[in-house]
Amino acid sequence: MTAAESFSQSYAEARTRFLAAAQAAGLDVETHEHPLLGRDGERLGMDVVRQGPRHATKLLIISSACHGVEGFAGSGIQTGLLGNADWLAAVQAAAKSSSVAVLYIHALNPHGFSWWRRVTQEGVDLNRNFHDFHLPLPHNAGYDEIAAALLPSHWPPSPADEAVLADYAALHGERALQTAITGGQYSHELGLFYGGRAPTWSHVTLRHVLEEQGQGAQAVAWIDLHTGLGPSGHGERIFAGHDDPQALARARSWWGDAVTSMTDGSSSSAPLVGLMWNVIGHACPAAQYTGIALEYGTCPLPQMIEALRADHWLEAHPEAPEPQATAIKQQIRDAFYVDTDEWKQQLLAQALQAAGQALTGLQR
Repeated sequence: MTAAESFSQSYAEARTRFLAAAQAAGLDVETHEHPLLGRDGERLGMDVVRQGPRHATKLLIISSACHGVEGFAGSGIQTGLLGNADWLAAVQAAAKSSSVAVLYIHALNPHGFSWWRRVTQEGVDLNRNFHDFHLPLPHNAGYDEIAAALLPSHWPPSPADEAVLADYAALHGERALQTAITGGQYSHELGLFYGGRAPTWSHVTLRHVLEEQGQGAQAVAWIDLHTGLGPSGHGERIFAGHDDPQALARARSWWGDAVTSMTDGSSSSAPLVGLMWNVIGHACPAAQYTGIALEYGTCPLPQMIEALRADHWLEAHPEAPEPQATAIKQQIRDAFYVDTDEWKQQLLAQALQAAGQALTGLQR
């Protein structure tokens, strides 16, 4: 299957291609229907495909569209894997020899995927939403300080708005500004990187999927597919787990010494809170967990943040003129999806390598 045959121009097309690839591979699909409709009136769902024994002791999860619009890349990768005969044969061999199964979770956030938004239908960043909401939520004082300038009532932002952000960076550093914006906040419901005050539909549905699919798993590996950070086309392997030296060492033994960490400053990502991988400890408490976010670069960080700011402004201002709204929606898709064959081929090649390394690591 070529890159052109794997990637799509809409959620509906991406879902159709993914389901067709699963059918061609002889694999069943379990669909969790979303309560709302998509941008074009289509049905939405979190689709789950499993290759390997039902009660495998080792499970590799490959997931897409945690951040909605990033699903254009993630779905294309999943479809490409399902259409790769060598990969399917490798999984089949691992299933027979080492009780390994691969779980493809397509469109964790189908609403955001369809509507070209990074957040869920609740306006929540799914990868900041995994908390015990009976406990106090983290407080992001940095975001509070810049919130009004980051998402002003007018668009585009004024020079005065931009000066607030520049002054914050000058005083605290560019990395601190990135952390304040992207780390996660729980006070501004319409704002960027909002983690919510309760589990979202995607959170609850994913938890149920993993509780069911992870039964009997003694080892779980997870590759969560993302876009938006780093050099265009480069897939950064960001350690996704507790600040545990042994777990990080295991991840680097599987995926190479280039695996980065948010906690030591080696990653393009700032430290984050409420991360999705935390669900593994609840859904598969007996399993040894090893995971990464495979983060593919698209455009420079300021350009990505500007696209998100514009999209959140648009959501709060549905009265915006149609030409402006159309331009903003195209801007956010372009910030998370580079629609060229070269970029797509880079993604597929790196994902195939990372998936193969995870398969080998699980078998060890």
